[in-house]
Amino acid sequence: MINSNNTICALSTPAGSGAIGVIRLSGEKAISIANSIFEGKNLELQKGQTLHFGKIVNEEEVIDEVLVSLFKGPNSYTGEDTIEISCHGSSYILGKVLELLLQKGASLAKPGEFTMRAFMNGKMDLAQAEAVGDLIAAESKAAHGLALNQMRGGFSKKIADLRHELIQFTALIELELDFAEEDVEFANRSDLKELVNNLREMIGGLLGSFSTGNVMKNGIPVAIVGQPNVGKSTLLNALLNEEKAIVSDIAGTTRDSIEDEVKIGGVAFRFIDTAGIRETQDVVENIGIQRTFQMVEKANVVLYLVDVVSDTKEEIHQVIKDIQAKIEGGEKQLIVLANKADKADFDADHVPEEFSSKFPKEIEPIYLSALKKLRLEELTNTLETIAKTTLKNGSDVVVSNLRHYEALKSAGEALERVSNGLDTNITGDFLAMDIRQALHYLGEITGTIEIDRDILGTIFSQFCIGK
Repeated sequence: MINSNNTICALSTPAGSGAIGVIRLSGEKAISIANSIFEGKNLELQKGQTLHFGKIVNEEEVIDEVLVSLFKGPNSYTGEDTIEISCHGSSYILGKVLELLLQKGASLAKPGEFTMRAFMNGKMDLAQAEAVGDLIAAESKAAHGLALNQMRGGFSKKIADLRHELIQFTALIELELDFAEEDVEFANRSDLKELVNNLREMIGGLLGSFSTGNVMKNGIPVAIVGQPNVGKSTLLNALLNEEKAIVSDIAGTTRDSIEDEVKIGGVAFRFIDTAGIRETQDVVENIGIQRTFQMVEKANVVLYLVDVVSDTKEEIHQVIKDIQAKIEGGEKQLIVLANKADKADFDADHVPEEFSSKFPKEIEPIYLSALKKLRLEELTNTLETIAKTTLKNGSDVVVSNLRHYEALKSAGEALERVSNGLDTNITGDFLAMDIRQALHYLGEITGTIEIDRDILGTIFSQFCIGK
């Protein structure tokens, strides 16, 4: 496990050459170690939260001209004395500075060790620490906003409020146990019942937000499905603005899923081009078609692409029926795209009945041409509306971490046992046991209780070295 008594150092900017590279030190000897290779002001005599220009030297050799940021604990990211050395981004310079720091007594940081020290020193709770990793990994507006809210303590405050309300009643029930022989009741059972029901409702809301949080964090999966040669790969290439998928007139060209990501309306959409749906004797192609329907089940949005000229009414109705059977009962959306509208030679605003009658009455397809990129904006506008709805749903506290979800689920189950116990008038010692279980699981989320060291190691090992 991590030794919090030593002074650690690491590169905190991406590896490789760049204009600037930042090396971070944290620990009791961070300032003295940095001072031993710094030529300029005596860093040990300077105030915290200050910047200093000087040189990094190895005996008489000048390695680089740098800016040193000095933070004195507890007013630093880790809560310890911390130094950040901003060098020129040469891989040689950065490697040489790190080598000097290690020679002077620093140790190379383990993955996530800086953030783990921040957690251990009370600068942030465990949920906020995990949000730091999510913020670094965020690649869309939605993921960024979600991580930033959690890092600032929005989710942690919600959990703290839940625990605080429950702790007060727990104390009263524990007091009853101390005076068991007196047969007194300090905790009003009807008030406790109301509290437990309210807490279960709040936890249920948080659990329900997990699917939204997962989409905001990881992107909305979109499956592109349809018969062979309807233009699925062409549509994917048009959306990506690059030749990602192989396009040919040979049926069955796409035999496996091809996936890539586009940002629309601040949300990442993960488009999956799937194998064409058709009857075939080709074993490999059949496997691809089976995977197509697996992707339909996993996707939040299904784009069913139709060749508006050659696909028959019967084929279209059957595929729509099959897709709806896969996505019914959830919040998944089906968008039907009538492709190759340019070949049909009609105005998409005035569709002849011979084409419009191919679709069920409840379906309003989007007529477009993936090849000529005509009316693609109508599709992207529809997806942007979905993105805005996702962001709106995520405006409150949202759960996006599987560990948090599992802990909330266990807390909810413990509170359900408390509720059932109140209905059957079980004794206070059994109530207290289940309430303590609920408090334990809620405390696990933020690290308010003692967390298994292996769990901490797993969480922080996912961070980059310099964080």
